[in-house]
Parts: sequence; structure tokens; C-alpha cells
Amino acid sequence: MFGVFDISTSALVATRTRLDAISANMANVDVPVDPNSKETPFSERVVYLAQGDPTSGAADGVHVAAILPRNDFRKVKDPKNPMADKDGFVSYANIDPVIQQSNAMLASRTYDANLAAIEASKSMIDAALRIIA
Repeated sequence: MFGVFDISTSALVATRTRLDAISANMANVDVPVDPNSKETPFSERVVYLAQGDPTSGAADGVHVAAILPRNDFRKVKDPKNPMADKDGFVSYANIDPVIQQSNAMLASRTYDANLAAIEASKSMIDAALRIIA
């Protein structure tokens, strides 16, 4: 009976993770190092989703399968930067803010659609209970 809530909730959690990765990408567009590493350059984080729930074995819903770096960098000539390589270039993540913004809008609409699905399910259950009672 509550399967629809589980499905929509799993999508909400996965979408929230995707929005977190997008916001990290946007915040670190011009950061030469990963804040977690201090040595390796920051790389765009890409969230991969998969069907089902690996913990319960249910085939319905969605989960985050992996969050992987894209490892695509642009080189900027800045020999005075302490992060510069031997040729004077600093590696920055090759992140397009326009694409990140469109991904954020899509994820936000996905989040809203799942909230609407939960509200519609609640309304249908409420109507069914009124008919029964």
C-alpha cells in the first residue's frame, strides 16, 4: 500500500544527492584543488542513478549507484600560482556553469514532480478511506 511513497521517497533522496553534487560543482568552478584532498585538482562530480533499492532488493524506486569524478580539466597559465605544474599551468575542472544550471533546474523539477506524486497518493488514500468509512 505504501510502495508509491517508497518509490517517490527514493527519488527525492537521489535527486537531493544530485542537487548537492551540482551545487558543489558550481561552487568549485574556479578552485584549483579539491577541498577534500589539497593535492589533486577538483573534478566535476557526476551522479549516476540506478533502478531499485540495493539494501532491500526491491525493484521499484531509484538509488544513487555512484558519484564519480569526470576528470576533465582545463589548463590555465599561471606560473606564480603554488599549484602550477613545472610548465606553469594550473588545472581547473572543466565545468560549464550553463550546463550545471540546466541540470539543477531539471533536478529541481524532478524533485517537485515527486513531491506532487506523494501529495496525489495521499489524496487518493484519503478519498478511499472516506469511501470505506
